[in-house]
Amino acid sequence: MTAELHLEDFTVGQVFGSGQLKVDADDIKAFATAFDPQPFHLDEDKARDTFFKGLAASGWHTAALTMRLLVDSPIRPALGIVGAGGEISWPRPVRPGDELRVESEVLEVKPSQSRPDRGMIKVKTTTLNQDGEAVQVLVANLIVTRRSA
Repeated sequence: MTAELHLEDFTVGQVFGSGQLKVDADDIKAFATAFDPQPFHLDEDKARDTFFKGLAASGWHTAALTMRLLVDSPIRPALGIVGAGGEISWPRPVRPGDELRVESEVLEVKPSQSRPDRGMIKVKTTTLNQDGEAVQVLVANLIVTRRSA
């Protein structure tokens, strides 16, 4: 298991990778049935006649898979992965059979001026498919504890 990290352990330009997750059609449909029941997430035949031209995972399913990959990756803040806002985009759809992984790059490290026990890191996490194509880009601010105040 990777050690828990504090603000002092993060540096601008630092990169963290992850393992991989394979996505299958049943997972896409199960998530969509529960949380995003639209035809392009539920039915291959109906999906062919939509914007996506085939079955595609919900962006929120992609976000949930990304979170799973992050939690299992070496980017392990001591407090946990606690978000304080960010921006997300989905440049291409996730399809059945895709194998996803994430790469996270630290963009900023800032100690808090008002709370000496913590700070903030800005991280760009790119979720990639098996061809190295970005399927999600998330830039998030994470709250991270300091080793010492």
